Amino acid sequence: MEKIIKDTIHANGIDIGIYTKDFENEFISLTDIAKYKSDEPTSVIQNWMRNRDVIEFLGLWERLQNPHFNPLEFEGFKKQAGANAFTMSPKKWIEATNAIGIVSKAGRYGGTYAHSDIAMSFATWVSPEFQLYIMKDYRRLKSDENSRLSLNWNLNREISKLNYRIHTDAIKDNLIPPKLTPSQISYTYATEADMLNVVLFGKTAKQWKDEHPDVKGNMRDTASLNQLLVLANLESYNAILINQGKTQKERMELLRQLTIQQLQTLETVSLNNLLKFT
Repeated sequence: MEKIIKDTIHANGIDIGIYTKDFENEFISLTDIAKYKSDEPTSVIQNWMRNRDVIEFLGLWERLQNPHFNPLEFEGFKKQAGANAFTMSPKKWIEATNAIGIVSKAGRYGGTYAHSDIAMSFATWVSPEFQLYIMKDYRRLKSDENSRLSLNWNLNREISKLNYRIHTDAIKDNLIPPKLTPSQISYTYATEADMLNVVLFGKTAKQWKDEHPDVKGNMRDTASLNQLLVLANLESYNAILINQGKTQKERMELLRQLTIQQLQTLETVSLNNLLKFT
């Protein structure tokens, strides 16, 4: 299960909840934003969603971001939007169109959340002035977040690159028989690298690329901080196992045990604690 990172935007005296799973797609509480206008935030959100312009905006966002969006239901809503008898709620919109840009969360910290693109549009409708307060603290939040991620991600990426040199030297000295062509040598490197990819990510580089044809870079460039840290350790440990003469099957079993152990350990370490170690 992906770890949910929670935070709070402080805008003109009002706390607005925000959460993300990947540090790229934040979902901001529409319920908290609506409290700026009324003590009945649910009614504010529903009134906003009655507007034809809003329905068209939500539909366009989903078309661009959501391959499972239901365009037929959307067209029906667009024709009705703006009429006196037209009503809309987050739940109705989500269930009818398979929308992903707006979500409803239950529980103590529940409410209606929306992707930051949509949340900022809602905030402007509530109050352009209030939207500026939200944007000011949102930028502060992103700046702090990017500083933390840049420091940790780049550090672990560089560690991974250094260990990769140790790893490839061990392959050259122990796994590559003499008189191989350059292409054969490259294939051996790729096979060992993909072995680590399978151990850590569960798939080869090609499989990942086939699944993400539009993403720049490779699977390691999109890895999490914990994955990069474990990858660096796997490369060093694999080099040791190669020097010991272990077969690939034996190495994969030992490397998988190490991967599980280290990922479980790192999962218990918060981002703040991880910063202390860098």
